Amino acid sequence: MSRSAEISRRTNETDITLSLSLDGDGAGTRATGVGFFDHMLDAVARHGRLDLDVKVAGDLETGPHHTVEDTGIVLGRALDAALGDRSGIRRYGHAVVPMDEARASCALDVSGRPFALFEGDLPAEAVADFDSDLAEEFMRAVASAAKLTLHVTVERGSNTHHMVEAAFKAFARALADAVALDPGVTGVPSTKGTL
Repeated sequence: MSRSAEISRRTNETDITLSLSLDGDGAGTRATGVGFFDHMLDAVARHGRLDLDVKVAGDLETGPHHTVEDTGIVLGRALDAALGDRSGIRRYGHAVVPMDEARASCALDVSGRPFALFEGDLPAEAVADFDSDLAEEFMRAVASAAKLTLHVTVERGSNTHHMVEAAFKAFARALADAVALDPGVTGVPSTKGTL
């Protein structure tokens, strides 16, 4: 069974092509035009054990918002497609990631019910070319399109770079656990029989 997907999405604001394999090792290139965001997608691929290729042409003259949010939508759609009917997955994932003085946690359920909660006060408005509030926008877009229940908390920190990176890495680690195949699970891990 191939747990992979290729998704393209073109709007007046962005043109995105993305390929994803859930059973990878972090391979691929990420080229969104937003350097810090590429760094965060690298972290998601590596720590989420995903092969991920992302190419985005976005209206960066208006800022990075559309590029980041729309990439989240496309990644979420790819996750949804690659997971298929969700048979045999663990379903739940949780991770706590420290990064120097920062610490973030993520709890995730591949539930079929989209919900995102992002908590934490980020001290700086931006990290390089990435607006700090876009971390929440990205997580919300992925959760909505992939139909995940997602709770991300930046628990502590003083350096916004470290805090955002810890959040992305916690998301990646929780996602890797949730989508992993569990040989002890037969069928869809739900009393309803569907996710």
